[in-house]
Amino acid sequence: MPHHIVKAQAVTERYVNKQKPVVLTIAGSDCSGGAGIQADIKAISATGGYACSVITALTAQNTQGVSAVHPTPQAMIEAQLDAIFSDLAVTAVKVGMLGDSETIGTVASALRKYKPAHLVVDPVMVTANGDMLLVEDAVQCLREELLPLADVITPNLPEAAALLGATLPQKMTDVESLFSGLGQLDCGAVLLKGGFLQQEDRSPDWLLNGDQVRCFDTPRIMTPNTHGTGCTLSAALASYLGQGFTMSDATERAKRYIDQAILAGSRVRIGQGRGPVEHFFAL
Repeated sequence: MPHHIVKAQAVTERYVNKQKPVVLTIAGSDCSGGAGIQADIKAISATGGYACSVITALTAQNTQGVSAVHPTPQAMIEAQLDAIFSDLAVTAVKVGMLGDSETIGTVASALRKYKPAHLVVDPVMVTANGDMLLVEDAVQCLREELLPLADVITPNLPEAAALLGATLPQKMTDVESLFSGLGQLDCGAVLLKGGFLQQEDRSPDWLLNGDQVRCFDTPRIMTPNTHGTGCTLSAALASYLGQGFTMSDATERAKRYIDQAILAGSRVRIGQGRGPVEHFFAL
């Protein structure tokens, strides 16, 4: 038998009846491939999960910004959710950009119905430029409808401040003042992302899980190529939770993954603005 056929059969046998964790991402599409659904699918695939998706909006965007947004009709969001959950054994879900109260309600209703084992909510509320993506009534809907279902939420500092009605932290003591309020949110754990903190050499994130606070403090990688970092981190976290890791271990692995992806992406030039991270650095 030819060598290449023997090798192909060996590869096939390794994957017979092999179970991969199915991880669903519910978010908006980024046609440039750096953030949103596209970043989530890459991150989930690179970290060992099987990625599927529900698209909540089409966006026209690139590394320089967003020029147009077309929300998905609610009936189509419902149809996508039903199609996924009626067929695939979803072990974890990551929720990203939802856009408005109606979409939040539609997604929350489906999650209450299907009850996935793990839910990561990335509360996409504020752009990198500080512009609000959700109006106040939608922020309230997010707090009431979606956060109580979440095992963990992953706000950055502006989003955490918006959730609590607080001012944007400027220094470490300001960040620590948010811990109490975040701990009182009606959700599981909180992974607070500190990338917006004005520190030149460090990039800390904090996992607030019950009474415990764990800081993941890593060197800051000086690069403009950070498009999609929040999406990528939360998707990787969902992937690792879906594989059975504890919250602390899944967070540690996701943090390690995004740091390596940012480092690898810093060596690549894609687009004219804030380039993406390199999701498949391991290849």
